[in-house]
Amino acid sequence: MAGTSQTPPAYDPTSVDRWAPEPDKRPGRTAFQRDRARVLHSAALRRLAGKTQVVTPGTMGPAWDASPRTRLTHSLECAQVGRELGAALGCDPDLVEAACLSHDLGHPPFGHNGEQALNEFAADCGGFEGNAQSLRLLTRIEPKRFTPEGSVGLNLTRAALDAATKYPWPRGAHPTDPASRKFGVYEDDRPVFDWVRKDAPGTRICFEAQVMDWSDDVAYSVHDVEDGLHAGHIDPNCLHAEPERQDVFQVARDRYVPADTDPAELAEALDRLLAQEWWPHGYDGTAVAQARLKDATSQLIGRFCLAAETATRTAYGTGRLTRYAAELVVPRGTRMECAVLKAVADLYVMQRAEQERLRADQRVVVAELAEALTARAPDGLDPQFRALFDRAPDDRARKRVIVDQIASLTDTSARSLHARLTGHA
Repeated sequence: MAGTSQTPPAYDPTSVDRWAPEPDKRPGRTAFQRDRARVLHSAALRRLAGKTQVVTPGTMGPAWDASPRTRLTHSLECAQVGRELGAALGCDPDLVEAACLSHDLGHPPFGHNGEQALNEFAADCGGFEGNAQSLRLLTRIEPKRFTPEGSVGLNLTRAALDAATKYPWPRGAHPTDPASRKFGVYEDDRPVFDWVRKDAPGTRICFEAQVMDWSDDVAYSVHDVEDGLHAGHIDPNCLHAEPERQDVFQVARDRYVPADTDPAELAEALDRLLAQEWWPHGYDGTAVAQARLKDATSQLIGRFCLAAETATRTAYGTGRLTRYAAELVVPRGTRMECAVLKAVADLYVMQRAEQERLRADQRVVVAELAEALTARAPDGLDPQFRALFDRAPDDRARKRVIVDQIASLTDTSARSLHARLTGHA
C-alpha cells in the first residue's frame, strides 16, 4: 500500500454504535459531535482542573509567578493538536478531539504518583492503571445514561471508546513487553471492552488512538518544558554543558527511548533543536522573552506534527486514513527530539529534591486515605460510590469502589478528605 493514493474505507456503520441504543436529541449532529460534547460537558473533565500536570499552580519562580498547565488545560491543548493533525490525515476531527479530551480522565489525584500508590492498594483486586480507569469512567462511572442494568457512563460510540484506548489489552497482556505495567481494561470491564474491540485486529491500536497518543506526547513534551522555564526550574544554558547533557540523555534512556539508544543519537536530536533560530536560549520573564518562548512552543508543535503527517502520507498516500486502514508514522529522529524534551522536564522539574519530598507526602496521603476508607466505608464515600459499595457483591468489588472514589478526587479534595477521615492536616 505504500506510495499509493488508494482511499481507505470511511467509517463503517458499526463504528457509531452505542452500548445502549438511544435516539438523537437534536437532528443534524453527527455521532462523533455528540461524543465530543459529552466528554466536554462531563464532570470528570472539569475535575482535571484540580489535578497538577507538572508544575504546581501558584508556585513562585525567580522569573515570574507562573500559571502552569493543569491536567485540564493539558487535555484541551492535546485536543487542539489532535483535532488538527487528525483532520489533516483524514480522520473525523470530532472523534479525535473526543479521544484527546478523554485520554487523562482516569488519572487520580497527584498524577502518576497517585497512580502508583493506588496500584499498590489495588494489587489484590486487579491493580490500578490510569488508562483502564478512563475506560471504566467513560463506560460506567460518569453519570449520563442509565439502563435497567445500571449506568453505561457517557455511552460513547464504539469508535470513540476505541480511539480513547491507548493500551487495548488487560493487565499483564502487553503484546511485546510482558513486564509492562500499562494496560487498558480491568477484568470486570471486559464485556464493554470486548464490544468496543469486536472485529479489531488483535491488540492493534486504531489510527485515531495513535493520533491521540502522539498529540499527547507532543503537547506534554513541549508544554512541560515551557512551564519549567516559566517557573524558573530550567536554565536553557545547561543544555549546552556536557555534564548536564549526559544527565538528560540518561533520563531519556531510562524512561523515554529504548535503553540501548546511543547517547550520540540523542545528542544529535538535542543539537537540531538548539540550532533552530527560534529556540529560547534564555528566559527572564519579560514580555519579549514570553513571546519568544510562546513562538518556540508553536514551532515545536508544528515541527513534530508536520513530521508525522508527512511521513504518514508518504507511506499511505493522500486518501482518508481511519480506524485500521493505516499506522501513524513518526520518524525516529522526531521521536528522539520529543524524548529529549521529556527528559529535560523530567530532570529539571520532576526530579527536584522538593518534588521528591512532595511525592513522598502524596503517597502517604493516598495510602492513608485508602486505609481509612476501607475501615469506615461506606462512611466517607460520596453518595454515588456509597450506593455502589452497598450493592457490591464481595470484598473485591467493594475495594474497587473505594479505588474509584479515590481516583475521582482532585489534589485538593484528596487532602481535604484525608484530613477529615484521619485527623491529620
